Amino acid sequence: MARMTTRTTPTGIRVRDMTVDDCETVARIRVRGWQSAYAGLVPQSYLDGMGLAVAEDAERRRASLAGGTTIVNLVAERPGSGVIGWGCYGPCREMGRPVARGELYALYVAPEQIGTGAGRALMTGILGRTAAAGFPDLALWVLKENAPARRFYERAGFRPDGAEECFEADGALVPEVRYVRALGGPAAP
Repeated sequence: MARMTTRTTPTGIRVRDMTVDDCETVARIRVRGWQSAYAGLVPQSYLDGMGLAVAEDAERRRASLAGGTTIVNLVAERPGSGVIGWGCYGPCREMGRPVARGELYALYVAPEQIGTGAGRALMTGILGRTAAAGFPDLALWVLKENAPARRFYERAGFRPDGAEECFEADGALVPEVRYVRALGGPAAP
């Protein structure tokens, strides 16, 4: 997929392609995002164990960027604060194989930056890029009990499509629901 130009929002948040230099910060944002957003929804032992995964996660991202991939990684940064959010998307993975629709694989903002517009900026960037890439719609999976995230996605035009599945975290089954949004409409979360 072609790299796109950088975009700065009216709030001063800049959305751009992730670089290798961003990998460690992105890994920390992802882990802290899990630990903050999923407390009480995922076993605490699982969340506590994620802290050790930052270096491994950063290395995996570096390898992915170096090796070429269909996954597009974006970061949000604010002058004086550096990278404050990360999102990634690519072809939808259903039953382990790509399908025509796009999929938002992840969107995380540093916990202290929630409510500052970073998530909206990332979502706007992702929606624009997935539409430009020719995806007819965009799917995502969200924890069924994660009400704040579900409200965020609903404000961005996503709706549950009835699909549900669970993933296993330290012996507990954690339910997720799939949301889908047609592309080409307004992108304001």
